[in-house]
Amino acid sequence: MEKQVYFVGIGGIGMANLARYYMLKGAAVAGYDRTPSDLTHALEAEGAQVTYADDEMEIPLPFRNPDDTLVVYTPAVPADNRILSFFRDSGFEVIKRAALLGRITRHTEAICVAGSHGKTTTSSMIAHILYSGHVGCNAFLGGILRNYDTNLLLCDHSKVAVVEADEYDRSFHHLTPHIAVVTSVDPDHLDIYGDEAGYLEGFAHFTSLIRPGGYLLLHSGLKLHPRCAEGVTTLTYSARDPQAAYHAENLRHPEGHLYFDLVTPEGTIRDLELGVPVEINVDNAVAAAAASLLSGATEQEVRSGLKSFMGPKRRFEIWLRDEDYPSGRGTILIDDYAHSPAEVRASIEGVKKLWPGRRLTVVFQPHLYTRTRDFAPEFAEALSAAPDVILCEIYPARELPLPGVTSEIIARDVKSEKISVIERKDLLTLVKNSNFEILMTLGAADINVLLPEIKALLLAKQTGGRG
Repeated sequence: MEKQVYFVGIGGIGMANLARYYMLKGAAVAGYDRTPSDLTHALEAEGAQVTYADDEMEIPLPFRNPDDTLVVYTPAVPADNRILSFFRDSGFEVIKRAALLGRITRHTEAICVAGSHGKTTTSSMIAHILYSGHVGCNAFLGGILRNYDTNLLLCDHSKVAVVEADEYDRSFHHLTPHIAVVTSVDPDHLDIYGDEAGYLEGFAHFTSLIRPGGYLLLHSGLKLHPRCAEGVTTLTYSARDPQAAYHAENLRHPEGHLYFDLVTPEGTIRDLELGVPVEINVDNAVAAAAASLLSGATEQEVRSGLKSFMGPKRRFEIWLRDEDYPSGRGTILIDDYAHSPAEVRASIEGVKKLWPGRRLTVVFQPHLYTRTRDFAPEFAEALSAAPDVILCEIYPARELPLPGVTSEIIARDVKSEKISVIERKDLLTLVKNSNFEILMTLGAADINVLLPEIKALLLAKQTGGRG
């Protein structure tokens, strides 16, 4: 175990959980991030030394010796970052976040969940089922679990690690799964993989890393041709495919709840209730139940875990329901991290099934110029399922603008009854001056920062402006 670790990009959600893990294991931790955040403040409170200036002179003195400091960076950090360049030029061992996570998986019975969508929720469900049961787990997740208000779970007695396997920059190729889950392979990150064939090859290579004696849980119907080693068992799963080894039956929605029966190779587990009652999560729940059962969880632990699961923050997170208003009815407010066309489509369909008859307004903030350029028609088609659509400007994240790539290239093909393009800064004014039945914010960008103010504005409409 490393005794000193410096994280370049420590404020990223995946980096923060590794920083916490090493601090809890007794290592000294420091790091740099561009801007302060709730995560960096929490890390500082727990003992990490964090700086926000890209200046090598800001590196704490104890972390300036290459003999006893490991340096970890995220691909989101620019290559010309001065702090990262200092470490590379000064003889330090410098590795990607994914490589550090890979070291952890080699020494555990790792459950690694990959996919273009669904991986955060599925890995979070698995972690919650195991952590709340007798198996336990250490979990490194891409979202803050609302059950625990953290993205890191630690358990001294467990040999199981649950890892969200990120395909960006081929990060998941560093992992060594005991159980691998592949939820979806809809093309994404074509700036990395080039085309769909390259993307599928990336996932095929991921399946080749599963240890002999392990398992691949593969969503049925995917284009992927796995390349597992001899001794790896492949099992399919699905919410609806009756031919899958693990699948759901008898799906029903009584009075806002969601129940289903789980068919497994060993028999059927009846009347499972899903704590986040939206159909897009049934696939994830089937995969999570299968992985948990293969890891030794009991049927009762699966049952109680799925029912008590509150979901990760920003994954179909319901901010306001009817019962939150004094009158007993008001605008339903939902936020979801959906940032691929398939996720957008599934989120919209889920809302319409939960609240039939209520008019849905979707606010979508595209994430990345390249993703918008590559999938604008697909985004337009997915958004067209909502009667009202509001598009904000593209969130650039790590990218520079691309000529001609704006939210307008999505908007022009949206077939909704009402479509508008606004600047994100004007959204609060729009909410204040409009009436909505259901308002859902979508995207992997920073639109969620506005949700507390949106919630207050919606409540204020029924309390005479008192919030």
